[in-house]
Amino acid sequence: MDSSYSLIKVNDNDNVAIVANPNGIPKGAILPSGLVFQEQVPQGHKVSLVDISKGEEVIRYNEVIGYAVEHIGQGCWVHERKLSLPAPPRLENLPLGTRPKLDVEALEGYTFDGYRNADGSVGTKNLLGISSSVQCVSGVIDFAVKKIKSELLPKYPNVDGVVALNHTYGCGIDLTSPDSAIPIRTLKNLSKNPNFGGEVLVVGLGCEQLQPSRLMEVSDTQVLDIMQDSQNPSPKNEVLVNLQDECHSSFEDMVNHIMHSADNHLKKLNQRSREECPISDLVLGVQCGGSDSFSGITANPVVGYVSDLIVRAGGSVMFSEVTEVRDAIHLLTPRVANESVGKRLLEEMTWYDNYLNRGNTDRSANPTPGNKNGGLSNVVEKALGSIAKSGTSQIMGVIGPGEKIEQKGLNFAATPASDFICGTLQAASGMTVQIFTTGRGTPYGLEAVPVIKVSSNSVLGSRWKDLIDMDAGRVASNEMTIEEAGWELFHLLLDVASGRKLVATDKLGLHNSLVLFNPTPVM
Repeated sequence: MDSSYSLIKVNDNDNVAIVANPNGIPKGAILPSGLVFQEQVPQGHKVSLVDISKGEEVIRYNEVIGYAVEHIGQGCWVHERKLSLPAPPRLENLPLGTRPKLDVEALEGYTFDGYRNADGSVGTKNLLGISSSVQCVSGVIDFAVKKIKSELLPKYPNVDGVVALNHTYGCGIDLTSPDSAIPIRTLKNLSKNPNFGGEVLVVGLGCEQLQPSRLMEVSDTQVLDIMQDSQNPSPKNEVLVNLQDECHSSFEDMVNHIMHSADNHLKKLNQRSREECPISDLVLGVQCGGSDSFSGITANPVVGYVSDLIVRAGGSVMFSEVTEVRDAIHLLTPRVANESVGKRLLEEMTWYDNYLNRGNTDRSANPTPGNKNGGLSNVVEKALGSIAKSGTSQIMGVIGPGEKIEQKGLNFAATPASDFICGTLQAASGMTVQIFTTGRGTPYGLEAVPVIKVSSNSVLGSRWKDLIDMDAGRVASNEMTIEEAGWELFHLLLDVASGRKLVATDKLGLHNSLVLFNPTPVM
């Protein structure tokens, strides 16, 4: 028997456990419990604790994650090829709001230093956003942003940066399609993210179907009025630069107009300063990507603990990723605040079911190959670990893709599971700081919002020490409890939101492009 080998069993009813040892556990190993390994099992992968007959349930998190497609002997490796995928829970007749509200003490005495905006929102960064109405202008914006950063930003030390809100939308589209509301409101709300402080500049081409008026919430007549004095840029047209305007006789003119308008915005932003704000002004987004089997027992529960702390302090939290919630939806519907919230949650699940069915989507396409290499067998197991990020609080609101958050407390923001689309939609919904968990590793980052990266295992935390902000793998090695790790992450979150600490991706300048969710046809 070797006491150096370690397994992690989530629930007493589970008939599988995962291997904690970095090098796995070899064939023939005998654990103090008497379990004999019949084959080598890699780190993070499951081993059967009992004999499991063909067709019998395989249980993890006290939930059925699959059915054995063959006899699985005690001490054998349990992976996706040995399991059949259970059907997702049916959406009709799920219990709505049946769990009593938890009696928790309000969390007081914690604040962060943020940038207060005229609309009452509070940012964690002080940025100039440059938005666009069509992809055609992206190259010009990128060119201008480089010049702004090198020539203008040094004059404004209180401004954190300039962000190009480029995208692949705007023309060759049918604006009458019902689902076109999703990318349009996403673009509108992105520019309203609190980290931009209301100082967003829009760059349009002129001939695009998505006219700037749709993004600026003004009429086409007002846009023409804004542009009428564009020959001599003035405060009237600082909000919009139209590249096809006849006053632009060269590419240089276009860039100079953007530079002039940006300079005026930067002057205003530079007058802003951080002030002490209550946590009720914070909007936290939580997300996972490159997950492994440790994600659901270390990083995600730690994030869930932080989510509960933010809610107790009166703040706002959004968790997302429909396809990585759908198979655990039966565990969420009892937690909704009321029947109305529950129905909204089911509406979003139904909409996404229909969206995937239109494309004849194969549910087994999620998890990814990397997720499976990290020990996740199927989307059911992945979902059960994913929802741990939501903590234990009541779900107070449901946000459609790209909609603004309106409700304090815990919210479900309906997004795809794609890291980049989810991050974009959460930013559009008003997220001002994000916690992102990963087990396999990803250099994902957002320029508009600080992203705190948390590793689910210490192998990744050590190997990617300059890309990971906190290692939650210490929970698996019993170096700390979920509660202790949660408080550590909570304090890190407040330091990042206050500008006292930079996240790894901001230090390195690693920022992904924004990606719209566009379920509509392209013509």
